[in-house]
Amino acid sequence: MNRALALAREAAAVGEVPVGAVVVKDNAIIGEGFNQPISARDPSAHAEIVALRAAGARLQAYRLPGTVLYVTLEPCAMCVGALIHARVDEVIFAASDPKTGACGGAMRLHDAPTHNHRLAAQGGVLAEPCAALLKDFFQARRQRQDRVGQ
Repeated sequence: MNRALALAREAAAVGEVPVGAVVVKDNAIIGEGFNQPISARDPSAHAEIVALRAAGARLQAYRLPGTVLYVTLEPCAMCVGALIHARVDEVIFAASDPKTGACGGAMRLHDAPTHNHRLAAQGGVLAEPCAALLKDFFQARRQRQDRVGQ
């Protein structure tokens, strides 16, 4: 999770919402990424998707069994869907997202009985520093907008 947090800081430095993610297999990082929908002009370029793409390219596979994804913010519905389709074993996230989180925050998609793959989910790992990074980022963004609007 420390590497995911470092990636989230990279995202913030370039003006993206500070979320970072890493895919781990056999205790080694095989894919990583941070949010980049703005810079990539790609609404699907969430940290989790970027990390999954990197892991798939490294393993030359579209399915990633035996992997765990670490991410600084609870994944949204799109990302949980991608994790399920990729057959990731588990997602470990830091901060919960009560508005759009799909692992218990706003909804529970990760373990829906209709899916042919269940994604284990655990939250709260390094939650405080990850939540603080997000809070500070959005507070600074609001302050910039207030100054522009004056």
